Amino acid sequence: MTAGGILIRPATLQDRDAIWSILEPVYRAGETYCIPTDISRDEALADWFAAPFSVFVTEFQGMVLGTSHVGRNRPGPASHVANASFATHPDARGRGIARALVTHAKDWARDQGFRAMQFNFVVATNSDAVHSWQRAGFEIVGRLPRAFLHPRLGYVDALVMFQDLAAD
Repeated sequence: MTAGGILIRPATLQDRDAIWSILEPVYRAGETYCIPTDISRDEALADWFAAPFSVFVTEFQGMVLGTSHVGRNRPGPASHVANASFATHPDARGRGIARALVTHAKDWARDQGFRAMQFNFVVATNSDAVHSWQRAGFEIVGRLPRAFLHPRLGYVDALVMFQDLAAD
């Protein structure tokens, strides 16, 4: 997929260093993901690449600037609902990387037969993400009061966001 010079492609083993350079500052900050801030590189990459997720990277001018992983949210009777996570390199924010990744994730999920996409745990204070996902058509369908311990703000809410891909 190419949009505005942005290429989204499946990640390869050679992308691991670039993906870690994107994930590490996000995980270390501890403000948006339910990941231990001291997670090791190997543990983080094993989690990011774990089944049932497919991993993608965003390239712009030959540099990996973003990553996503997309797959089934839950097995069995809920296996028609996809889930996804996204991360953008700190130097690449505001360039449309996240928008391209979420559009790609929705298209990929639809092509795989998923009927909906759900984000289980969006930290409410992550206003850029909340705004981006709403702009992409996701609705806030639930609020988990004080479910996330933010390193500066204390306990803050988490949101459940959902989009019906069949109606999109």
